[in-house]
Amino acid sequence: MIVTLVFSILIAVVVLYLFLTRNFKFWQKRGIPCPDGALPGVGHFWEVANMTISFSECCRKIYNANRNRSMIGIYNFTSPTLMVLEAELVKTVMQTSFSNFHENGHKIDPNLDPLLANNPFFSYGDKWVTGRKRLTYAFSSMRLKILLESVKQVCEKFEGYLEKKLGKAGKVELELKDLFARFTAQVVTGAGFGVDGLCFDDERESESFYTMSKSLLETNFWNNIIFTLVFFMPSLSKIFNVRFLPKKADHFFRTLIADIMEQRRREETRRNDFLQLMVDLERTEGDKFDLEIIASHAVSFFIDGYETSSTVLSFIGFNLATHPEVQEKLRDEVVSVLNKYDGVITYDALKDMTYMDHVLSESQRLLPALGFLHKVCTEETDLRGSDELICHVPRGMHILISVSGLQEDSRYWENPEAFDPERFGSEKKHSIERFAYLPFGEGPRMCVGMRMAQLQMKACLATLLRKYRLELSSKTRVPLKMTASLFLSSAEGGIWAIIRPI
Repeated sequence: MIVTLVFSILIAVVVLYLFLTRNFKFWQKRGIPCPDGALPGVGHFWEVANMTISFSECCRKIYNANRNRSMIGIYNFTSPTLMVLEAELVKTVMQTSFSNFHENGHKIDPNLDPLLANNPFFSYGDKWVTGRKRLTYAFSSMRLKILLESVKQVCEKFEGYLEKKLGKAGKVELELKDLFARFTAQVVTGAGFGVDGLCFDDERESESFYTMSKSLLETNFWNNIIFTLVFFMPSLSKIFNVRFLPKKADHFFRTLIADIMEQRRREETRRNDFLQLMVDLERTEGDKFDLEIIASHAVSFFIDGYETSSTVLSFIGFNLATHPEVQEKLRDEVVSVLNKYDGVITYDALKDMTYMDHVLSESQRLLPALGFLHKVCTEETDLRGSDELICHVPRGMHILISVSGLQEDSRYWENPEAFDPERFGSEKKHSIERFAYLPFGEGPRMCVGMRMAQLQMKACLATLLRKYRLELSSKTRVPLKMTASLFLSSAEGGIWAIIRPI
């Protein structure tokens, strides 16, 4: 009996091993270089599976170890995946041959996450075209000026919150991701939905949009499990009925949007927010939009506007605190420009803050919020590298691009480890390899909310720097070590800073 049981276990182990390694000769058969170290079931991503490092960092390590090649074949868990390692191939995938790679690699099950499935990042086909068209309408220059009016109200609350925290002490120590997440969550509720998110109200913090957002998107063990199942193992996600957006949050957004849209459709008074722009677009097109689609766009506004922007702002704060000369130069620009506009943050004033653009760009180069891009081949094609390596890419194959690797590659950047905003100045920016800089992606699927994100980040920084100085706290671990998250980068232990009035 025991012998039979042991034999059965051994047979099961062998069968499982053969199943998990069934693709491990895929790249060898095609003559594409493949790094050593692939393990059954996890491929080249063992450190991600055991939550030692982030997915972005793992892609970066693979990139740096193979940057002498144009492309390599790897195993993303059990799936053969092509990683392209040079900017010209990135251009081919994201722009030149866009029709062959027009889908992002992450798919959302519309039955489990119907609101998220309409997000332009995850959608494809006609749904992507329609969604992108509507969001592009909302984020045009003319309509960003309208949204800025709501952002300015948030800036006033942000300043009041800092004044209250400073009190009589003359300084305050705050975690920057937390601070900026309050700002971006308040922008989402104000500029997005025209309601008060209570994000700067300590007494009602448990009711705030910030608290709800944090519980949904913060990096922790359970959320990492959910992200893994939803984005990397969708078949298991379906079996276990795991969804990214909890039912409670789904119900919250549907109810909120239905109530606001019903009110907006009736009243004549115009508001300065995203939902008002959707009502305006309805009237232009002469047809009411499906409320689920509107709620889906609202979720897109929430996820893109809240989490990504607060992450980027926290990294900018870190770079300003560790480079006081850059901070001082940026402050001088902010004060000088605002003096020209009578101290008022306007659309034109923010546009005039060109050095701030350089600081934002350089910070996102060194510390991108999303360190990788994931595409899928939709029509078989050949990719040819500068080293004459040719890969026949079949339909359905996934493509990985290491944003972090490209943005610190000495082939494309002089002194890449240095924080140097001047590299994005007018005299040097013409020499930047466009497809080696991808904080917002590139090509037709470039982030549609980029300009809105830049607008709120610049308004936030202008509000902060004209009155306050940032100093790095000893609580911050330097150099920064990123948590083992699957998507957006996050500093382990947080980024703490001391804020003082000037």
